[in-house]
Amino acid sequence: MLPIVSIKDAAAYLTRKQVRLAEAEAVVAPILEAVRKRGDEALLEYARKFDGFDGVSVRVLRAECDAALASWTPAFREAVEIASANIREYAQKQLPHDSMGAFSGGRILGHIIRPLDSMAAYVPAGRYPLPSTALMTIIPAQAAGVPTTCIVSPRPSAEILGIAALFNVTNIYRIGGAQAIAALAYGTETVAKVDRIVGPGNIYVAAAKKLIAGEIGIDFVAGPTEIVIIAADANPAWIAADMLAQAEHDVDAAAILLTTSRALAEAVALEVGRQLETLPTAPTAREAINRNSAAIVVESLEQAVEFSNQFAPEHLALHDQSLLPSIRHAGSVFLGPSSPEAAGDYASGPNHVLPTSGVARLRGGLSAADFVKVISVQHLSPDGLKQLEPTITALARAEGLEAHARSVEIRNGGPR
Repeated sequence: MLPIVSIKDAAAYLTRKQVRLAEAEAVVAPILEAVRKRGDEALLEYARKFDGFDGVSVRVLRAECDAALASWTPAFREAVEIASANIREYAQKQLPHDSMGAFSGGRILGHIIRPLDSMAAYVPAGRYPLPSTALMTIIPAQAAGVPTTCIVSPRPSAEILGIAALFNVTNIYRIGGAQAIAALAYGTETVAKVDRIVGPGNIYVAAAKKLIAGEIGIDFVAGPTEIVIIAADANPAWIAADMLAQAEHDVDAAAILLTTSRALAEAVALEVGRQLETLPTAPTAREAINRNSAAIVVESLEQAVEFSNQFAPEHLALHDQSLLPSIRHAGSVFLGPSSPEAAGDYASGPNHVLPTSGVARLRGGLSAADFVKVISVQHLSPDGLKQLEPTITALARAEGLEAHARSVEIRNGGPR
């Protein structure tokens, strides 16, 4: 049963279950080191141990991907084509552009945009193979102009393999877990090192990404998925469906309704119970609803917004669009009753790879901009440099960096 609590008793819901990353890090650290030192030999050992791999090479041949693509139903292919077009259209709008301009004092300043050389997408394929994650990670990278793209997936489905073929992914490897992250971070005889790894995974994937961050780029370290819904008056069946759509992911998922209406909270709780009766994923969803979820009755919508901003949810559904200006922290916002979170998961355009565990206080979801570098450019005229000389030399000498000061003075007739 979905718990119904007063805002006065809701503080516990602001404290998420702490993912035991430290324990997972201790498990994956030796795996990372083994793959770094022994390359393919260690990678194959772990792939056979953890992924059930029984082949000779983890590289998936293009012919297998082409065959998978050919096996698609027309309905699935049409769905991929529509979703991918929307994802690409939105991703292209996220990209910054080259810019140069004249500033005062003889300065021409700007920036150029350059893509990363390579990226890899971790695409889960355990209990739920996620071809949508392949779309959400590969398409923004391609929109940014990344020339080398890669998918790793321990047991890629025909849908995932077909996406690799349809979008001309450079490499696809049948590997998962920490060993996949290690191979991408360090490179092996078979797996090429990449510049950035993105995409969700289990706690061991998250721990591995945390440990290699800094050696290569990552998106973020993800925890259990979550949604917050703010509604004063809404269709309780729709809200219940949205909460269950989140809860079915994982027993640690969280779905929270914030409402000023006790009657709505009670109606949603009844609907959650009713819909669970026929939901195929009910065992997982029910546990997530009972353990981590709630309908929280607030005194005002302003109080609901403040709670949400403290929580910084991965997904935030606002049934009242006028609340949007007050939102400071969220991974992605879904406005109005006709914007379910599932639309964002698959087809509306914005990315579904989103920050969890409060990381939305720091950044939004994955975007095409994550795959480019903004490189500053500056050009000074001789007169412009002369005007800045007193400022530069004073600051340089205050820091004890005499050569810095002299490198400016020598251009303006100073001593060698």
